Amino acid sequence: MHIRSKILGAAALGAMTITTACVTDPVTGERRISSAAIGGIGGALGGYLLGDIIGGRDSRTESLIGAGIGGIAGAAVGSYMDRQERELRERTAGTDVDVIREGDDLILSMPSNVTFATDSSTIQPQFRTTLDDVSNVLANYENTFVDVYGHTDSVGTEAYNQALSERRAGSVADYLSSHGVNSARIATRGFGETQPVASNETEAGRAQNRRVEIKLVPIQQNGY
Repeated sequence: MHIRSKILGAAALGAMTITTACVTDPVTGERRISSAAIGGIGGALGGYLLGDIIGGRDSRTESLIGAGIGGIAGAAVGSYMDRQERELRERTAGTDVDVIREGDDLILSMPSNVTFATDSSTIQPQFRTTLDDVSNVLANYENTFVDVYGHTDSVGTEAYNQALSERRAGSVADYLSSHGVNSARIATRGFGETQPVASNETEAGRAQNRRVEIKLVPIQQNGY
């Protein structure tokens, strides 16, 4: 419980930083975190959202090159991610999916009330249309890493929640790869109950914590 409180405190600090350090993107018109605030947010959240990709950037870049996927020149990264962000927002408008921009990275947060039934890793039929749209965009923007994160609330044992989060991340990754997204770009990780975004003391909070996130990071020609 003490560890969980610390995590929630860090998340709250990160939220305050985000609220006070947003700027309006001139291309998309959306609010995003200013580059000056990224370091502070990364520290507050332990580097989770702004950390490196699953499995290491260098090793995965080598694998993608071997699979025939190149990278983006440094000067073109921003506009490339702007276009991808704009299309994802258009495709997910009116759904419960949140598209979050952090620097040149994008995170799609998908609550389990639209993705999975309780205690299940089977994607709900009503969410497949949205996930089809997301898959189409990701397939068209192949110069990005696609990391899929699974999360749960704190109901049940830590071991069970860890396994459930991994299964849910795997289900979304499998769906993406079966709908046109190159599997070489995709990696998964389950966080179980360790990364709450709300209190697990209420049903509303637990519902927010049961989620899957897709993190999109540009593949750059020269690494970073």
